[in-house]
Amino acid sequence: MEQGKANEDHRFEGLRLRLRSSSSLVASGPMTELALADRAAWVAEALNLPRVGVLRTLELLDGGATVPFIARYRKEATGGLDDAAIQKISQQVKVVEAKEKRRAAILSSLEVQGVLTPELAAKIRGAGTLALLEDLYLPYRPKRRTRGQLARERGLLPLAELILAQAPRAEGREVLGRPYVDAEKELPDLEAVFAGARDLVAELIAERAELREELRRLYANKGELVVAAARGKSKAPELEHYRDHVGRRELAERSPSHRILAVERGEAAGLLKVTVELEPSAVEAIVRRQVVRPNPAPVLLAELKLAMADAIERLLLPSMESEYRRTLKARADQEAIRIFATNLQALLLAPPLGSAPVVAIDPGLRTGCKVVALDAQGNLQGHCTIYPHTGGEAEAAVTLRKFLGQHRAGAVAIGNGTAGRETEAFVAKLVKAEALPAGLKVISVSEAGASVYSASDLAREEFPDLDVSLRGAVSIGRRLQDPLAELVKIDPRSIGVGQYQHDVDQSELGAALDRVVETVVNRVGVDLNTASPTLLRYIAGLGPALAKAIVEHRAVAGAFRSRAELRKVPRLGAKAFEQCAGFLRIRGGSEPLDASAVHPERYGVVARIAKDLGVGPGALVGNLALAEKVQPARYVDPAADLGLPTLVDIVEELKKPGRDPRAELSEVGFDPEITAIEHLRPGIILNGVVTNVAAFGAFVDVGVHQDGLVHVSELAHRFVKDPAEVVTVGDRVKVKVLSVDLPRKRIGLSIKAVGPAPTERR
Repeated sequence: MEQGKANEDHRFEGLRLRLRSSSSLVASGPMTELALADRAAWVAEALNLPRVGVLRTLELLDGGATVPFIARYRKEATGGLDDAAIQKISQQVKVVEAKEKRRAAILSSLEVQGVLTPELAAKIRGAGTLALLEDLYLPYRPKRRTRGQLARERGLLPLAELILAQAPRAEGREVLGRPYVDAEKELPDLEAVFAGARDLVAELIAERAELREELRRLYANKGELVVAAARGKSKAPELEHYRDHVGRRELAERSPSHRILAVERGEAAGLLKVTVELEPSAVEAIVRRQVVRPNPAPVLLAELKLAMADAIERLLLPSMESEYRRTLKARADQEAIRIFATNLQALLLAPPLGSAPVVAIDPGLRTGCKVVALDAQGNLQGHCTIYPHTGGEAEAAVTLRKFLGQHRAGAVAIGNGTAGRETEAFVAKLVKAEALPAGLKVISVSEAGASVYSASDLAREEFPDLDVSLRGAVSIGRRLQDPLAELVKIDPRSIGVGQYQHDVDQSELGAALDRVVETVVNRVGVDLNTASPTLLRYIAGLGPALAKAIVEHRAVAGAFRSRAELRKVPRLGAKAFEQCAGFLRIRGGSEPLDASAVHPERYGVVARIAKDLGVGPGALVGNLALAEKVQPARYVDPAADLGLPTLVDIVEELKKPGRDPRAELSEVGFDPEITAIEHLRPGIILNGVVTNVAAFGAFVDVGVHQDGLVHVSELAHRFVKDPAEVVTVGDRVKVKVLSVDLPRKRIGLSIKAVGPAPTERR
């Protein structure tokens, strides 16, 4: 292991020297060539990743490469880092850059102020965290006129330093303070003088970096989260939602993210009072240890004790508690964003029905069910409205039978909203009565976010003359055909697979969810000739402008026959082509490899492989028997940065070109007799689908218009720290009903009471 570490260090230093001397690597932004290697070392240490891989990744990112492209097509350079690791590197280097930018700004400010001593400069250059940097800068940071600042302006600094020095003095308190009495300075008597001096001493104590760092550790180790009803709100009806939190006292560091976000929301609503408390004696002990000298002079010790108490209560505890609560909130935000991102990824990777005609129904009671027909490509072919739930069942059956016969759909997609189960039962009854084709699939589809799309500018642009409900039906049908292609049209925050998503940092949440969409879209790949601009914008190297340009070019010039024709799209240059080409598929084009994930830059090696096998490249694509004969190691070419990882990927693609990584579609199979929460009874076992995963458990749709909760303790016959280890959004599960609370519409479920969860089975 030590030898491996030495080898990596040697390779890293070699790359560092190459960066220093190379004129071809010009970094953009704040990273100079030499600083790039330094930042790579810091990032690698923070993330516990190989330094060489991090350095090469930063080179590629700095050169304009995208995360999906690096993860898929530059494995030799990064040492096989996956997209998650590369994304962390991309984010961590921004943290490092921000810290270094702040360090430089602080050093510059101190130099301008004329207070930058060699000792202070060394401390600032050695500060490992942003918090410590700010602590060191705190005494010199320009601030509003505090009580301590006023005392300084009135000339009380020597007296304050005398109190802090605790040196033996022959003079008494009155003698030491009398020279500072000055009515013109608003120091009319001895008490005013010492009050001002204590204010300044308290501020000097509160600004000590070492003291603040020790208190920061105390909050992290011993701080207790205390929750109470806000003053005057103990009997407020709105407090009922937070009743489980009132009276809670627990170690803050162990408080789960969802609880932190819940009490933060309650406090913001004016219903809760939330504090993080420390044992007073522990705080006092730290301050005394940092401030009081051995054998202090008693003459001004009383003043020092008063100043220390003031520093603790007025300055240190409010400041440090606020900082620690911000830390807790930021950590809770990150956990909630991680959970949302995990759920979104699972949802986007939901199995598609594929290219098949579909009839989709947006259910309704009084307003009727909106029915649309879509062809295999998702184009609208026709629509109608039926009223099976308001006395017109017979007429609705005739209309639907005729509509389905006209459009020859392979499946009926039914939204799972209001009247969804009733509509599903109506259609299933027609199938059972042989009024509809026996093989017709009737599938319940989540409506989450469909109404957002149907009222959006994008939907209005696509269907300007269509009713909002009919647009919703189109979205439901397309979501069955290809969930990914349809869900990218909706703001992920509207899909409802998160945990307190409206309470977290919205810019960070939006950025994280965009990264998830980008990762999934590029992992799956898209058909260049059918993809919408909304879908194309997530392809590596493109974006909204180039996506729109591609679609406009396609509309004028016709379908793309090869990836090479992308070069004809206006403003799509060589770099964008390099990044996007491997993720775009062309089926039935002039180049067979264009239907695969093999990058055009590697078509040459495929031609060599085919030649060695005595066939043309086209004959090799999709030919499992021939692909099995390929020996990837024979074609390794270090001069062309072509290593074994890329060659193995190429061979796998040749076996199954353009393979969709998503699973096959399977139906949930809701109990047809259970359609409302009133039908539920403890003990019954039902089929369900996981709709959301949170830190405290998983929500499961059992077909009663109200999701039930499988608490984390009911997921498996073992301790589960993260529910996502056991289930993911979209999993088909069997659950046992534990409890039904009709007034609050809460359903308690268990997976472990029925059998192993999906991941345990796998």
